[in-house]
Amino acid sequence: MKLLVIDIQKGIANDGLFNYNNFINDTNKVINAARENNIEVIYVQHDDGPKSNCSIGNEEFDIATQVAPKAGEKIYVKNINSCFGNQDLTEYLSNSDEDTLMIVGLLTNFCIDASVKSAYERGYQVIIPQGTNSTFENEYMTAEATYKYYNEMMWPNRFANCLSVDEAIQSMQE
Repeated sequence: MKLLVIDIQKGIANDGLFNYNNFINDTNKVINAARENNIEVIYVQHDDGPKSNCSIGNEEFDIATQVAPKAGEKIYVKNINSCFGNQDLTEYLSNSDEDTLMIVGLLTNFCIDASVKSAYERGYQVIIPQGTNSTFENEYMTAEATYKYYNEMMWPNRFANCLSVDEAIQSMQE
């Protein structure tokens, strides 16, 4: 198993997210448990390009300090929704014997959804710990409805195993 921490960047990691404080706390529990169980933690950052706020070199691009990587943990940059848009990450994962990816991060309805489905299409078993992804309100759904749509309807029994944080941590210990 490997843990992918996707797009938890300063420009979007704020209290406008659905259930923000629990999201940060639960994500940290998962990250810390992965480290304690010798599961590789891999970070991914989204670069929207030079004319955006979320671009390499801008503070908004930096990984949020609440979930900062430890020295030696891999960091990959992508410029499309799916983390598999980074060819180096895709090759690194495909050269591994691991067939399970645990995914946490932002935003539920964009990069997390695209990464979950891309991982599934590549044959990975995907685990989503409850509460470890989040999103903002949009013109069609509240942030809570968007979160529930993916975590309770779209991904389970199709693309991912959506487990409680405790169950996800327990799966790291098996």
